Amino acid sequence: QSWAAGDIVSCLIDLDEGTIAFCLNGISLGTAFDNITRGAGMAYFPAISLSFKESVAFNFGSRPLRYPLVEGYHPLQDPPVADLVKAHKLLGYLKNVIHIGIDVTEGKLVEKDTSMWQLQGEPTVLITLAHIFNYFSPLMCKVYLVEDVLMTFLLSILERGGAVEAHPLIQQLLDLMWLLMEDYEVHECLKQLLMSLLRAYRFSPIIPDLGLQIHYLRLTIAVLKHEKSRKYLLSNVLFDVLRSVVFFYIKSPLRVEEAGLQELIPTTWWPNRFTKEVSTGTVTKEARNSVACWPHHLLTEEMNGPGCQRLKKRIEVVEGLQVQILKLLLNNKDRGGGEASRYIFLNKFRKFLQENASNRGNLTVLCPPEYMVCFLHRLITALRFFWDGHKAKTPAVLSSEEAYVPPQLFYNGKVDYFDLQRLGGLLSHLKKTLKDDLAAKANVLIDPAELQAVTMDDLDEDEESAASAAQSQRPSAALAIGGPLARPGWLSSPTLGRANRFLSTAAVSLMNPRRPLGTLEKIKVRTLSVEQRTEEDIEGSHGNEGLLLGRPPEEPDQPITENSLLEILDGIVMMYNLSVHQQLGKMVGVSDDVNEYAMALKDTEEKISRCPKRRRDIHEELLKSQKVFSEKLNHLSRRLAWINVTIYSKEKMQDIYWLLRVCIRTIEHGDRTGSLFAFMPEFYLSVAMNSYSALKNYFSPVNSMEELPGYEETLMRLAAILAKHFADSRIVGTDIRDSLMQALASYVCYPHSLRAVERIPEEQRISMMKNLLAPYEQRPWAQTNWILVRLWRGCGFGYRYTRLPHLLKTKPEDASLPSLQKPCPSTLLQRHMADLLRSDRDLAPSFLNSVLNQLNWAFSEFIGMIQEIQQAAERLERNFVDSRQLKVCATCFDLSVSLLRVLEMTVTLAPEIFLDWNRPSSELLLRRLAQLLNQVVKAERNLFDRVVNLRLPGLESVDHYPILVAVTGILVRLLVDTDVQG
Repeated sequence: QSWAAGDIVSCLIDLDEGTIAFCLNGISLGTAFDNITRGAGMAYFPAISLSFKESVAFNFGSRPLRYPLVEGYHPLQDPPVADLVKAHKLLGYLKNVIHIGIDVTEGKLVEKDTSMWQLQGEPTVLITLAHIFNYFSPLMCKVYLVEDVLMTFLLSILERGGAVEAHPLIQQLLDLMWLLMEDYEVHECLKQLLMSLLRAYRFSPIIPDLGLQIHYLRLTIAVLKHEKSRKYLLSNVLFDVLRSVVFFYIKSPLRVEEAGLQELIPTTWWPNRFTKEVSTGTVTKEARNSVACWPHHLLTEEMNGPGCQRLKKRIEVVEGLQVQILKLLLNNKDRGGGEASRYIFLNKFRKFLQENASNRGNLTVLCPPEYMVCFLHRLITALRFFWDGHKAKTPAVLSSEEAYVPPQLFYNGKVDYFDLQRLGGLLSHLKKTLKDDLAAKANVLIDPAELQAVTMDDLDEDEESAASAAQSQRPSAALAIGGPLARPGWLSSPTLGRANRFLSTAAVSLMNPRRPLGTLEKIKVRTLSVEQRTEEDIEGSHGNEGLLLGRPPEEPDQPITENSLLEILDGIVMMYNLSVHQQLGKMVGVSDDVNEYAMALKDTEEKISRCPKRRRDIHEELLKSQKVFSEKLNHLSRRLAWINVTIYSKEKMQDIYWLLRVCIRTIEHGDRTGSLFAFMPEFYLSVAMNSYSALKNYFSPVNSMEELPGYEETLMRLAAILAKHFADSRIVGTDIRDSLMQALASYVCYPHSLRAVERIPEEQRISMMKNLLAPYEQRPWAQTNWILVRLWRGCGFGYRYTRLPHLLKTKPEDASLPSLQKPCPSTLLQRHMADLLRSDRDLAPSFLNSVLNQLNWAFSEFIGMIQEIQQAAERLERNFVDSRQLKVCATCFDLSVSLLRVLEMTVTLAPEIFLDWNRPSSELLLRRLAQLLNQVVKAERNLFDRVVNLRLPGLESVDHYPILVAVTGILVRLLVDTDVQG
């Protein structure tokens, strides 16, 4: 039987009978091995085999076993029986003291309600408790006794039900522990208690009501409600010893029977099931109310059926408890006895982000992506709770709906961004080149001594960055394709490790706001490390703005919120970039599995209907296959319902949408600062693009992005960001520039987002088109060309198809490719392009010459490739062609076609560029165009035919039709416009 993550496997060895057996979650799986070798000198060693990224925790008896052993078996490590007897006896004494009080007036003992017991300072009680704890404390430092005795006792207190606040006894017991135990004893006890709770929560099976998870979370909340215990655990345990993010994770059940999903969702749906009933309107009420998922046009309504709603309510209870834990950790009012919990959490949270950003290959440190997704959603909920709570007390600040991260956080050195890349490149380089802008705009001065020290250390870095910049200016033949956005790399190059530190290592001088700068007035401030920061360094006080030091003049003077919440918001954006987006895309695979199994089931059912009656053997095998596929689909459909509730629900979609709007506002505010925009970390642009991609591609069709509030405005603002920054000179990173270009290409490919581009201000639209028409040299011209093609597709000659015409007869199943969306040309942007080409006499020839140069290169490469393919196919000793070679060949062909379409677009929109002889470049451009068209039409016709007829996989798009209709479109427009102009 297969196991799943979180299962507990027990191994039993019987040295009397010579057998080895296994149990899964306490249920016997039978004897696995018998007649094992025994005798003198034989030894047995435990061993396990794991796959990549799998981990296991062994328990040989050092902790209580989760499931009782079969009678006659014993753990390898005997439990501490004597200590257990002593601990239970002492616990009994403790219960008696709590249960019995002293009636001073009558001088006798009376029973009391233990739930309301309080330590009131009675000398007799105190002396008695001190005597008990004198023996009890050393025992509570042992993990076995903490889990078996203390945790069980505390859980029994909460079993009476009600809110955690209704059980103050746990708080009183923790007070007793801090009062009567030595510090090292209570520290070890609390550490072992939290470790036991985390293990219990992590390895508890998913039962229908999630009761076990709720039980352990309630006790965790009760412990963390105790201020002194919470601060100790935050400072020393939760992020340092434990992977505390586990408390915010709700694991997905791989066995739906245990989770009770069969009872919750008795009827499931998958593609092709109920199709006839849906079309005729005859679906039964029971099926309609209990489906796990539904056809796209009904899915939004049907996912709100009773079954899925009951499941959602159960999960919301667990999520609410997890948010309560975070609210306790983010408490900033518990300043008694030291720093408030929130500021301890901030420093630990930043270190957590650093470990996951800097140790990307170290699996022991990295937080699993599935944990990070849940942590992000709970943290967003807790953050918005405190944000709006502060808004209620201070009406002048912004609400969470208007949240953003102010630009000064990116350059004042108060927040550590590790070695993550900035938009302007190396931080050491930015500090040197923009020091005057920092002084003029933000009143920030760099200490010359520190600047010189960093400069000497960065000499070799400048040479490397210059070399990489020169490399990035070479033309790239990168393939630009439509569809979901690419996931850009978010880490900087390894060379940034030493030098990519800005004001975290330099001294900063801050002047009084808007006063003339003078060297004699400097106040040198050295930024503290994360571990050394205090509440004052974050929130500020007495004229010190804390995290908001160095506000630029473009930034409004209105307070945003508490500074600590801004840093948490910044960390949430970084979390999404680290692994959350990747995990959201990964979980879509379950839906893909459902579709694949549904197709296999449909194919099997068709075979059953066609199977001759005389072939009973084949019929029986097909029936077995049908049963297997149906069972698998039932399982996957119920699991998909769980995933839709926990990951792709409407509430989770709103969280990602809120994060998208935060990034958009942050980018807009940073853009207004001019050159200081270069200090913004790259991941803000990445998260803006990826979160939109997730909303569009991952959450639908369960939830529609169009139903979100302010959707149209958000779409337009994101379009403005893409249109402005894809060619922004302040952005130097090659990866992020490519990502912006691909995002814009995807944006103009769909009608709704294209209309958003058309709604941005006219000045920005014209600027975007001018950047697209800039000469192709020194930049990735393939993506630029692809954007222009998409603006034209649907207007060209024979260019309105959504399925490749030459494949309709030969291979109908391949005639519809993902990149062939329905044409949605933009006449508005075409008009801008025509106006630019007509009005700027220098722009048109430089643009067209670069297009013609790239067409000459792409088509020449294509001809060379098909010659090699033909030669390889004719060799007797080698009857295969490298798939990479075929891919490059198809890419060159597609690029040639797209370049021809851009030429057709130019000839149609501005024919005078070629036909107006008053223009000095017209004759030369027309001559070059005619030569290239002649080269395309007369190119190795027989060779081209032979390669096309080979029908090699990977070369489906290579055919006469796409390229010849593009050439025809150019020639037709030239002839028509020649007649018009006389």
